[in-house]
Amino acid sequence: MNTMNTTSPAHRRPGRRAAVAAGLVLAVGLGVSTQVSAQASTQAPAAVSAAAPQAVSGIAGQAVTRVADFYGAYIDAKGDYTDPDGALSTALRQHYLTPAFAQQLTVWETNNGVDGILRAQNVPARWTVSDNGTVGNGHEVVVTLTFGSGGTTQKTKLFVLLERYNRIVAIDTTSAR
Repeated sequence: MNTMNTTSPAHRRPGRRAAVAAGLVLAVGLGVSTQVSAQASTQAPAAVSAAAPQAVSGIAGQAVTRVADFYGAYIDAKGDYTDPDGALSTALRQHYLTPAFAQQLTVWETNNGVDGILRAQNVPARWTVSDNGTVGNGHEVVVTLTFGSGGTTQKTKLFVLLERYNRIVAIDTTSAR
């Protein structure tokens, strides 16, 4: 079993949305996962990166990498409070979610009044993605979202299930195992 963690602060950097959007266009056009978003989203703030640089790697087609790419890009698109990119977050949903799950998620969001991808009204400050293994014909990945900062943080653990063709078919707060 391969295990990979990706942790990232949700900080905005100039040109980041353009890089993520360009990566999505390339990914959709070429049918590969967006490595740019995961790599861009895990850079530490300037003060920390001088002391402890971080590296992010991924494997094309790997479930953990795919989910990390999706969450990194999605959080970037939603996370700019002054100028969130609704078109990008919609395009990401269309690319990464199965059509059936996208419809179920829309109903869930209407009933619960929160973003179904994040299970919250706001965006996390940090997130971690890790492998949870094979489930039936699919693969489960655990996404831990950390909201807030300092001593006032709250964590939410989500279980993301991918079909065998690497599209998300479920996001839940309990494991499918």
